[in-house]
Amino acid sequence: MSGSRREFLGATLGGLALSGTAARAATSKAPWTLPPKTGVKHLEIVRIKMRDGVELCGQIWLPADADTRPAPVVLEYIPYRTRDAYSAPDGYWGNTLASHGIGFARIDLRGSGDSGGLLRDEYLAQEQDDAVEIIAWLAAQPWSNGSVGMRGISWGGFSTLQTAMQRPPALKAIMPMACSDRRFTDDAHFVGGCLGLTNFKWGANFKGVMAAPPDPAVAGPGWEKLWRDRLEASPAIIARWTRHQREDAYWRHGSLHFDYAAITCPTYIVGGWADAYVHSVPRLLEELKCPRKALVGPWGHTYAWLGGPGPALDWAYEEVRWWSHWLRGAATGIMDEPMLRFYRPEATPAQSAPGATPGAWGAEAVWPSPDVHAQRLYLTDAGLAPRPGAGKRRQHRSDNAVGLATPEWVPFGQDEMPGDQRHDDAASICYDMAPLPADVELLGVPRVRLRVAADKPVAQIAVRLCKVMHDGTSWRLAYGILNLTHRDGHATPKPLIPGKMVDVTIDLGFLAQRLKTGERLRIAISEGLWPLVWPSPDSPTLTLDPNASALTLPIRTPPLIEPAMPIQSVPVAPDRGDVAVKTVEDHGGITVTGTWPDKSRPCANGTILSGFGPNTVATITRGAPNSGSWSGSRISRYRRGDWNCELRIGFTLTSTARAFTVGETLTAFKDGVEIFRRDVTNTVPRDLL
Repeated sequence: MSGSRREFLGATLGGLALSGTAARAATSKAPWTLPPKTGVKHLEIVRIKMRDGVELCGQIWLPADADTRPAPVVLEYIPYRTRDAYSAPDGYWGNTLASHGIGFARIDLRGSGDSGGLLRDEYLAQEQDDAVEIIAWLAAQPWSNGSVGMRGISWGGFSTLQTAMQRPPALKAIMPMACSDRRFTDDAHFVGGCLGLTNFKWGANFKGVMAAPPDPAVAGPGWEKLWRDRLEASPAIIARWTRHQREDAYWRHGSLHFDYAAITCPTYIVGGWADAYVHSVPRLLEELKCPRKALVGPWGHTYAWLGGPGPALDWAYEEVRWWSHWLRGAATGIMDEPMLRFYRPEATPAQSAPGATPGAWGAEAVWPSPDVHAQRLYLTDAGLAPRPGAGKRRQHRSDNAVGLATPEWVPFGQDEMPGDQRHDDAASICYDMAPLPADVELLGVPRVRLRVAADKPVAQIAVRLCKVMHDGTSWRLAYGILNLTHRDGHATPKPLIPGKMVDVTIDLGFLAQRLKTGERLRIAISEGLWPLVWPSPDSPTLTLDPNASALTLPIRTPPLIEPAMPIQSVPVAPDRGDVAVKTVEDHGGITVTGTWPDKSRPCANGTILSGFGPNTVATITRGAPNSGSWSGSRISRYRRGDWNCELRIGFTLTSTARAFTVGETLTAFKDGVEIFRRDVTNTVPRDLL
């Protein structure tokens, strides 16, 4: 064994079997059991009047005896149509929670579903004000014991955090899932200060939410006028988001990152390793001072009980346990358990697809954990090494073709997962570690410090952390990207001085992974990741100084015995997902398409929903960043009896070195006849982007 490998193993593997924190045995107490099931009362149409007279609509499920034995109630508050689009999960959780003594209220946001008013943007102050009013209304009902919880995934998770920041008195506990504390850096629009393709995909989907018709069965004869009002009010939302290219007041609003003390109620954070939103989990655990817990599982942007690619969890047990503890005062023991529960994968989701991710559950009593220590590796001509060594400066010129194996910020389905990285590695600056002679665990946030210069005033730098297998395949564990003009903060970008070295630190995101004997780690450095983000305007060349650069890994020394996992795992059937991604390279041109099938599904109220998208096409010519284009289309249909509505939504993006051109279309049809059309093209100046 070489000296450098011996030193690395001494630092990373020493004491693995004799950890100072050693065995944290499982509690000897008998496990808590779910309360017996009872009957459920369903309030199918609930109207709550806000102070300004606007009525918000939704559904409520209650224990059958709530009129005589008032119950706590959990609120989920999102814009995704509780009577049709979300009727299946809403009905499941309404019946599940209520049958165990906990009410469930699913209210559509103002201007969405069957609620009155207009929805003009995401996470507005009006949305949070409405939530505070809803919580007060729920707490005051005769069937309520006065204690309210709040939960939700994605938008619902953001809404939960943002409402908790307002501190409504009746809100006693929250469970945000798959969301973030920082909107600019971690919510689809900009990735590391670079304009993301997901900004446009989500923009098309969100326009479909803002402009969708209300249900005539709830809205009554005035439904068509309300629909036309929504169509008229729908803004050119993608252009609006694209204009805010700095972390300004627009993005700071609703970002807990800037005021963690605002949340004081108990918080249970839930995330998945295959989801970009997981990166907020360690920050929330570290920065919040209220009672808190987190659980991270082997799934993507989905619920723990669905859990693709799997395994999933019997989440009803965990939710009822959490709400019973904080909303009913039951002794469930949930707060006696470790602060962080996590699945420790032994492969990446793409590597093991379409089956479940192999691994095991682990736990940390507190976070940050004394079981995790930082191990620094240096960039040398011999590869990644535990000690500094000689390293020649290396250059990388953007050709807009690195990133084809990382097509999506939040992957949905196997095709959007980060696949074998060898093609991208070959076009990047790479540093490899020697093969491991024994297993190593990673848990935490890897960081890279780089000294780099560019020959243009605007440039990006991307770093991928990969594990390389015996057969040479390379699987992405984590990554980070930074617009180098944002090196001193996302609120105050400033141009690079061509040729001048700058020092930057890039977090590669929260991860867990067990590396096995013989596997190697690699970092791959490039200028940009396309089509994940829009390229720099002038094809810059980066110069890397490895002598002032290093990778820091979070190495975990696990206890001899992990605490028993109190929640039962549930297998998930293999599923490739619906979206199909295809990449074609021809004569220097690259085209990446993402296609969803046109599907239909019946809802509980008899509505048939159908449509597809957003289907996307990304094209570019190698070495010509402003030859690129992004375009996408989405169709949504709503049909029941003689009610027949359709929305068609589209977007386009092109650029020059100085500006973006953003096109947005919205067309509505009633009974197959066009009733509304808006085509808008906006020119958006590039702000060091």
